[in-house]
Amino acid sequence: MAKRSSLSILHDCCMTNACQVTDGRLECRLSESHPTVPNCVFMTQRLPVIDALKGIASQLIVLHHLAFYGPMSEVVSPFLGGVVGWLSANGRIAVQVFLVLGGYMAARALGPQGRANFGSPLPVMIRRYLRLSIPYAVAIGVAIIAAAIARHWADFDSIPAKPSLHQLFANLLMLQNIVGQDSLSAGLWYIAIDLQLYCSLTALLWLASRRSGRWLAPTLTAIGMTASLFYFNREAAFDIWGIYFFGSYGLGALTWWVTTSKRPVTMATLIGMIVVLALVLDFRSRIAVGLAVAALLFASSLIRPSKRTEASLTRVEQFVAWLGRISYSVFLVHYPVCLIINAGVTHFFADNLLANGLGLILALVASTLVGAGFHRHVELRFSVRATRAPAGKEAMAATR
Repeated sequence: MAKRSSLSILHDCCMTNACQVTDGRLECRLSESHPTVPNCVFMTQRLPVIDALKGIASQLIVLHHLAFYGPMSEVVSPFLGGVVGWLSANGRIAVQVFLVLGGYMAARALGPQGRANFGSPLPVMIRRYLRLSIPYAVAIGVAIIAAAIARHWADFDSIPAKPSLHQLFANLLMLQNIVGQDSLSAGLWYIAIDLQLYCSLTALLWLASRRSGRWLAPTLTAIGMTASLFYFNREAAFDIWGIYFFGSYGLGALTWWVTTSKRPVTMATLIGMIVVLALVLDFRSRIAVGLAVAALLFASSLIRPSKRTEASLTRVEQFVAWLGRISYSVFLVHYPVCLIINAGVTHFFADNLLANGLGLILALVASTLVGAGFHRHVELRFSVRATRAPAGKEAMAATR
């Protein structure tokens, strides 16, 4: 695996709010709980398990969309038993991994000790929007071009129609589901939900910081998680709003705060009991997966972090870490890639079993490689520029 660039390293640090750039120099603040360890090191010490979860989940999402949207999967499905059917029906459950991890990483970035480490919430929200929206907008452009190519070759239901101006702006503003417009690419809904959830947690931390005590924000988060699990997540009408998913997101945030508490096992047990009761009331496999992810994160926090450098990792570990780093970009661009390959194989080879089987493999590999290129040339560069923009600088200053 190639050595990581300084731009990539800066991206990882600044995206955790752990470090700051002053006069062109990267300055790392010390962790409160580990005062001899730079915050960026402390806050990324569990990245092996996080990267593994993100990498595996992103690949499962690609497979889910290949199975669900066809048409290559429809050709090979009779010869693969129930694999395609399972991926089509259940593969989307991998989104729960991103929801729990999103809450976990947001909590450690915005309030690692249970209190906001920023002043005004608005610059932090703007910075998050820029962090997500610039690669997101580029990906929408890629999706529009890919759909135009696909329409030239084939005609199947999963090819988006030429977008109207209203639909385009709704997608760019991440409002497509709220205003009733079709999404221009699969998975864009999740980015909009992630922004809602992040801004909600930011606002909650800011409000809690106006009172004394480090446990007010976690307590409010627990209340929100409970409300989501017992009511909102059981009503499909709320699935366009962050509150529907706050059960998993809040669980991730609470998992981080539990790891920094004086009684982590006791607190984790109490939170786990709330989730289990919600599952007893109404079992949802997606919530069960979220609980499993949170349990894995908590268990990993009990293991003393390794001091191994990236160069000492095995090839498999480096590959998994790489998949984790590029997961957001793969999430953004995989559908346009899959769409073009689906259309090309359908046009030139129709019902040929071998061609469609190889096409599925090609789509998975190409999605990963294109995602890697998108990560390097779009996500990294524009994300760091967004951090250095005025709103980003204010947010950085607010977290000092």
